[in-house]
Amino acid sequence: MSTAILTGTPVPGSPLEGDLRSLGFDVRTAPDAAAAVGLLAAVPPADRVALVDQRFVGHLHALRLALTDPRFPAAAVTGALTAQPEARAALSVALATVTNGTAANRTDAKADAAVRTGGAGLATGPGEPATRTASAELPLADRVGAALDADGTAVQHPELGSLVAAVPDGPAAREEALAAVAAVDDEAVRLRSAVKARDGFFTTFCISPYSRYLARWCARRGLTPNQVTTASLLTALVAAGCAATGTRGGYVAAGLLLLFSFVLDCTDGQLARYSLQYSTMGAWLDATFDRAKEYAYYAGLALGAARGGDDVWALALAAMVLQSVRHFVDFSFNEANADSTAATVNGKAVVGTPTTALSSRLDSVGWTVWVRRMIVLPIGERWAMIAVLTALTTPRIVFYALLAGCAFAACYTTAGRVLRSVTRKAVRTDRAAQALADLADTGPLAELVARAVRRPVRALPGVLPLLVALAGGAAAVGVAAFGPLDSPLLILGALVYVLTSGIAVAHRMGGPLDWLVPPVFRATEYGFLLVLAARADVPGALPAAFGLVAAVAYHHYDTVYRIRGGAGAPPRGLVRALGGHEGRTLLVAVLAALTTESGLAPELTVIAVLVAVIALAESIRFWVSSGAPAVHDEGETA
Repeated sequence: MSTAILTGTPVPGSPLEGDLRSLGFDVRTAPDAAAAVGLLAAVPPADRVALVDQRFVGHLHALRLALTDPRFPAAAVTGALTAQPEARAALSVALATVTNGTAANRTDAKADAAVRTGGAGLATGPGEPATRTASAELPLADRVGAALDADGTAVQHPELGSLVAAVPDGPAAREEALAAVAAVDDEAVRLRSAVKARDGFFTTFCISPYSRYLARWCARRGLTPNQVTTASLLTALVAAGCAATGTRGGYVAAGLLLLFSFVLDCTDGQLARYSLQYSTMGAWLDATFDRAKEYAYYAGLALGAARGGDDVWALALAAMVLQSVRHFVDFSFNEANADSTAATVNGKAVVGTPTTALSSRLDSVGWTVWVRRMIVLPIGERWAMIAVLTALTTPRIVFYALLAGCAFAACYTTAGRVLRSVTRKAVRTDRAAQALADLADTGPLAELVARAVRRPVRALPGVLPLLVALAGGAAAVGVAAFGPLDSPLLILGALVYVLTSGIAVAHRMGGPLDWLVPPVFRATEYGFLLVLAARADVPGALPAAFGLVAAVAYHHYDTVYRIRGGAGAPPRGLVRALGGHEGRTLLVAVLAALTTESGLAPELTVIAVLVAVIALAESIRFWVSSGAPAVHDEGETA
């Protein structure tokens, strides 16, 4: 439930009360601040509550952004303030404080500064007239918002752009504000803001120009983003089924359905932004379904090729491995640098690198921005390429093109980030170092090694732990690729990997290139499975390995999105139950060395099912809980 308390002087003929009711608020009126205190106390603690000045003039979407976004405990624009249940206690204290006048000095000073600078939400919208110059004339909602901020409760001030939110003082100012409102098309702004500010070329110019209208169509019919997300998943699964037929007609249908699935994939996010329907369940679906759709489609292509006598399971698995590792390079780099602080020399901050300077110069040339976005093969370009090649060529050609494109993109982005890391002078925060340690997915075996060698490892040069991780990964994959599968040498290679993994994580991950350690672990574990299954050369081994990599990758993606949402990594008990990356690698090596006759397929299938059940059960429990974050990442295009 939501309740809006109207304060201030009534304005005859104002549409404000109707606007608030259209946003789902039960509207009550308080003739003065003391009455507002009483009305606030009568609102159930579990309800959202808003304070809105009756003189408010502005766009309906400005009120929607300020009063209905579920992601923020408190939010405000000029003349309107809202608080969700978690901020209700702080709101009550702030309202009582302002009403009693005990915080007048500090709130007035803050508000005056905001008016002078046009900040803090008090001068929102370029068309808003300058109607207020003294803090004594500020609306009650603005003074309460300033008190909330002063007392440590963060108040979100949404970016309104050309939208107007004002509390004019007098008839002339009101007429000026109404004219400013009439000059801007509220619905057009709402539609534009439903589209990501930064996206790929294909999505920006080929999908978003019409998918935003599909999002509005869905909103007007009461559809939710979660329903559209589910429809996108089902469409992609049908596309995978069509690809699995192995016929030309099936491939054409698969390509068309994959493109339509991507349209729906864009629509669900645009619908969430259009109608501000953010949710924890939506965060989970949005974070996982893209990978599920893409990897299911790879499997469909591999099944279709097999019907035509062409075994491309190794290519399908390689594409999944490359795409997943590429994502983890992105995730690790971003987490390592999300809140890093600039180093100082002689008391002055050292900022910028040659690569960032070059990037800034290129950004000044418009076409280079789009070229650089396209060559990293984000999800729009990638799915468009897959869809077209599926319809016109064969699965083998699709995978060849996908591997070539993703390999180039991975080399391009990783090289740039390595250059930035070695030239940028920065200090990694403890939070970032812990995030990298969590992304490593270290199991009990490597933990034991890390505890045993922690003291000597701390004295190693900064880049050496990464080199040790690379050496261990190369040893494990190299033995799997060139050694006999029925030999203890395979187990020895995995044991070396366990040892080097423990050494790599035994120190604080604060080095400039330590963000590469988690991707190295991903590449080793996935690559080890790929090589073993390919060398087994028996029916079912590669599909079973495909399933196991998919299950493990789901666990790793789930870890990423929990960290991004500020909820921390999954419980250590889950990581230990799944064995960690080094434990699973050792287990597969032992099974491969002892069960060569069965070709490893049954064993990999069993492990895949166990990992999937354990990881999914804990993931679902977390994402449907009240503590899960409403993560909607606006930056990721891959």
